[in-house]
This record gives sequence, C-alpha cells and structure tokens, in this order.
Amino acid sequence: MHTAAGVEACLPIRSDMDLVWVRQHVRQAAARLGFGLVDQTKLVTAASELARNTLVHGGGGRMEASHVTSDGVSGLRLVFSDSGPGIADLDRALSDGYTSGDGLGMGLGGARRLVHDFEVESAPGAGTTVRVTSWAGRPPRPREEV
Repeated sequence: MHTAAGVEACLPIRSDMDLVWVRQHVRQAAARLGFGLVDQTKLVTAASELARNTLVHGGGGRMEASHVTSDGVSGLRLVFSDSGPGIADLDRALSDGYTSGDGLGMGLGGARRLVHDFEVESAPGAGTTVRVTSWAGRPPRPREEV
C-alpha cells in the first residue's frame, strides 16, 4: 500500500528556466529521501524529458512532487500535467526509438524505463497527465519484452 505525505511542491512549466527548476527540485528531493546518486540521475533524467514534453508538446503545464511511502520505503511521485492537444497515438509514443526529435532522444518509453511506476493518461484535445514514481533503494524495472 502506498501512502502519500501530500504534495510538497507544485512547479509551473512555462519556459526553459522552469525546466532547470524542475530538475533541481527533483534532484534535491531525491537526495533528501535517500536516493543514491545513480537513482537520482535516472529520476532527474526522466523528469527532464517529461517536463520538456509538457512544455514543448503540451504548451506548458505543471509538475507536482510528492513524498510517498510503501512498506517503509520512501519514494518520490512526480505528476506532469498539461492542457495541450494530447497524444494522438499513445502506443507509438511509448514505443522504443520513437522521439519527436526535440527532446533528449529517449521519449516516453525511455522515461518509463528510468522509473519504477509509470502511468500516462492522454486523449486528443484533452491534455496529458504522466505520473511516475521511483523508490529509494529498489532495483529498476526490467525492460519489457516485445
């Protein structure tokens, strides 16, 4: 069972400078929760890609960060949301190798592999919400078979 300690931060994503603040906040929060350097870097990389998607494809939005716990293990849940055009083909957007060409080149599929839990809700014209959670000290999710 996951329990949340409440939203600790809600950061706007409207400019490249906001992307810097998102990365900085995620790194500091992960360090505070006991994430090792490698796990911090994975989560910051995923957050950077998702924040850039929020800005570039969603026209801007926000990131909410929450401290969560499960069976005594600390985690960080990040929710990226926008009111943009949505993702027309979610399966394609999540597939390996798919990128729009202006992000880090890893796309949603790459971000998904860097975190433990990954959910995306999107519909054309209805915006996009991506929820990711990483847990301190847990091994990463195995690569899914195709």
